[in-house]
Amino acid sequence: MRARTGQNLRSSTRRDGLRRRVVSAAAALAVGVMTLGVLAPPAASDSAAPAAAAAGPDAVQRALNTLVRDDGMPAALASVKDRNGRARTYTAGVGDLTTGAKVPRDGQVRIGSNTKAFTAVVVLQLVGEGRIDLDAFVDTYLPGLVRGEGIDGSRITVRQLLQHTSGLPEYGVHLDDDEIRNRYFEPRELLDLALEHPADAEPGKTWGYSNTNYVLAGLIVQKVTGRPLAEEMDRRVIKRIGLRHTYFPAPGEMTLREPHPRGYHRSPADGPLRDFTEMDPSAGWAAGQLISTNSDLNRFFTALLAGRLLPAAQLAEMRTTVPAGTSGLRYGLGLTSRPLSCGGVYWGHGGDIAGYETRGGVTDDGRAANVAVTSIPTDEAAVRHVSEAVDRALCG
Repeated sequence: MRARTGQNLRSSTRRDGLRRRVVSAAAALAVGVMTLGVLAPPAASDSAAPAAAAAGPDAVQRALNTLVRDDGMPAALASVKDRNGRARTYTAGVGDLTTGAKVPRDGQVRIGSNTKAFTAVVVLQLVGEGRIDLDAFVDTYLPGLVRGEGIDGSRITVRQLLQHTSGLPEYGVHLDDDEIRNRYFEPRELLDLALEHPADAEPGKTWGYSNTNYVLAGLIVQKVTGRPLAEEMDRRVIKRIGLRHTYFPAPGEMTLREPHPRGYHRSPADGPLRDFTEMDPSAGWAAGQLISTNSDLNRFFTALLAGRLLPAAQLAEMRTTVPAGTSGLRYGLGLTSRPLSCGGVYWGHGGDIAGYETRGGVTDDGRAANVAVTSIPTDEAAVRHVSEAVDRALCG
């Protein structure tokens, strides 16, 4: 896990996650992908419409099949909800390369930087309660803590943290996959590692993805509430909207609690897939530690966009975006918008962490889709195919 705990915004930026330098997105372009063509993907799940099954795999199932057959993903999973609330789940590939076990339908996965959307919701709830000011400086809440070369917490606002316009350096590129996998990190350790390096830019001058921003946001939540971030997230978000399969792993908790496909990772980038299912996710913390399912993510983003988690004023702030690269991606406060081939945009986040990548979101008219794969894509074709799977699910 500098295995990209950060969101994979590879189509827009090349420095967005916790991933060791040898497995950076740029290096990944030169890496071949393992072919699992001998593993025939299963048909669509039983929850898909019988008529669609009779006519052959639908567009979503075909997209997942491609990810397994052509892109070497051990497994791919999807959960899709249409405008009428009808849900379907899909799987392809195998859940365990050693045993050949089936992929658990809607199995739990590590959701990486989707965690940022949850953290941002907690911060914005506190804004709505008058306990945090978006345009206050970090020093207002953590006086004197954020100092370094070109770094001054008296010049960086809470809004800039949530929108990745603070100029703070990324800590994850200075960590090794195997170190992350087996070591527990305190949030202050992650911040201190970032502060050893110079600022990337002046605050407010440019957009630049950095997990350091969300570590600081989490520390502000704890300072203001006097409670652990995990407890605030559980009380304010997870329990509030009934996310039954979503949780913040406890310190030292390295396994997934419910049925899940195993996650695989290449480290180094030209090496074989290694089983990274068991790992300590603490290097992600407020930026990437959560575990969830595709259907719970659909439920979360649907509830968020419907105004069930934030007052209208704070939701409007969250949806106020800036350009994030050249692919049409825009970044709000812990929330992204991406264009759809059928018109309009969808709102979500996305994330990756060693062993898993998740992509998806919801539309303003109530469609929702999330797709997970059990290895981080390492070439442009696979990256594109994950995005296409989401697009097909939302435009179908």
